[in-house]
Amino acid sequence: MNEGKPTKAKWWSRPRFQGPSDQTDGAAEPSPSGPAPVPNADGDYELSRPTTEPVPSAGAAALAASGALDAVTGADTPVTRAGTAVAPGGDTAVTPADTATALDTAPLAAPDARPRPLHDPDPYSTPPYGEPGPWAPAPPVQHPATTPAHGTAVPAHAAPLPAPAQATAAPAPWQNYDPWAAAPFPGPLQHSGAAVPAKDQRRKKGRRRLLTGALLLALGSGGVGGAVGAHLERNGGMSDVELPQAAAEPSGRAPDSVAGIAARALPSVVTLHVSGAEEQGTGTGFVLDDRGHILTNNHVVEPAGTGGEITVTFHSGDTAEATVVGRDSGYDLAVVKVTGVSGLTPMSLGNSDNVQVGDPVVAIGAPFDLAGTVTSGIISAKERPITAGGEGGDASDVSYVDALQTDAPINPGNSGGPLLDARARVVGINSAIRSAGSGAEPDGGQAGSIGLGFAIPINQGKRVAEELINTGRATHPVIGVTLDMDYSGDGARVGTKGSDGGPAVTAGGPGDRAGIEPGDIITEVDGRRVHSGEELIVKTRAHRPGDRLELTLERDGEERTISLVLGSSGGD
Repeated sequence: MNEGKPTKAKWWSRPRFQGPSDQTDGAAEPSPSGPAPVPNADGDYELSRPTTEPVPSAGAAALAASGALDAVTGADTPVTRAGTAVAPGGDTAVTPADTATALDTAPLAAPDARPRPLHDPDPYSTPPYGEPGPWAPAPPVQHPATTPAHGTAVPAHAAPLPAPAQATAAPAPWQNYDPWAAAPFPGPLQHSGAAVPAKDQRRKKGRRRLLTGALLLALGSGGVGGAVGAHLERNGGMSDVELPQAAAEPSGRAPDSVAGIAARALPSVVTLHVSGAEEQGTGTGFVLDDRGHILTNNHVVEPAGTGGEITVTFHSGDTAEATVVGRDSGYDLAVVKVTGVSGLTPMSLGNSDNVQVGDPVVAIGAPFDLAGTVTSGIISAKERPITAGGEGGDASDVSYVDALQTDAPINPGNSGGPLLDARARVVGINSAIRSAGSGAEPDGGQAGSIGLGFAIPINQGKRVAEELINTGRATHPVIGVTLDMDYSGDGARVGTKGSDGGPAVTAGGPGDRAGIEPGDIITEVDGRRVHSGEELIVKTRAHRPGDRLELTLERDGEERTISLVLGSSGGD
């Protein structure tokens, strides 16, 4: 022994006995001879002796004294129950006869030779994961042959097997055995022969995959977003729709605004439904006083005649029956009265002489029986001479109006309604519209508004209304001459004879006293040019009886100016 350095046990070179199963491929498998060696205090390994006391067999009695038997077997032979010697390790049974044969062929060892371990010590001491220990049981053969039954004799001529070469021993499969693995280790990986991509190729492939995935994700997200957006657009979202709205505001408006004017005037405006024996119609009117007098157009109430029916509907929705107080076709005005009605709101009257072209106005009426309709516009012109009516063919119902022209929309049904200024005061009575097909006529046909509406000035309407309420008839200012309505020249020519065959200039009338003669052509009234006989009548009726006029006329190619005071004639 060397101090401080353990001496490894050497492989035992002497062959041992083997059974038939151990001779596969002519290779000898080492067999353990007993328990594993245990190092002593010096670090050397010593073989432990069996605890069973060895008993020599009968065939080996002669060699017992010299220790030759010990040298042949390498260990003492224990006694079994059957009286048969068993080799250490339990692999092969040996008979006395076999022992003698083995003694003849095997060399004798020195009496004091000690058995040596067959393998180097296992540094891990944890078989079967490391190399087998010196006295560990031999590993089983992978495909073992049939092992002889216990006690079968081994042929004596079996050749000793050479010691296995440690350097060329193939690794046993149990060296990689893992008791916790799900399946045996398949063995080392082998190359299949396919081309292995380089590192740059793998990176490019990874980037392509990443780019493809990002593109697919973007397309999917866009599709989902588009579908959700389309769904939200069609169905207004996923929850109830609540639209933004302005907060409540005070209902009052500026007094001079259209809304302010309408709010003050509507309670005084009424709708008239007229029915007669042959026709019926709808018109508008407004309250003149708290006694129930209502002003409207003559052509509105004319269908009722003497036995018709007139119903008045107020802004509140209340209705009442009305009767005709008086009417005048020359001015196209009429007054009706309701009884048994209280709480009426009279309309404020303005002054039509104060109106200027361009002033804002508001018209209120019931066009096409749509009560309470409010429209707005301006004064387009003043003193516009119009003639309306005459549908009967005898010109008995022709109206001559020195009208206010407005572009506030007026339609059939607005007739008789008020035309209001910016202070909600009446400045005119809506009477006629210019129809695109039938000329200037009151409610001409059923044509709609083309922006040419005409209203009777309230100054004229006030005078006529007062006369109708007080006397039941209206007076007309007259010059006292008969005009030639067939004259096509510029100006109004006095006829040569009257309508009844008498003189064209009424004897003792205003014209006779002023010096007018038959055949004279009147060209101006108060300095304003006159182009026809209708214009001269309109200009005359725009005044009151007793008003003084300045007339310019031509006689025998000479122009002269005269002054006269208007007379009066009873209306119809």
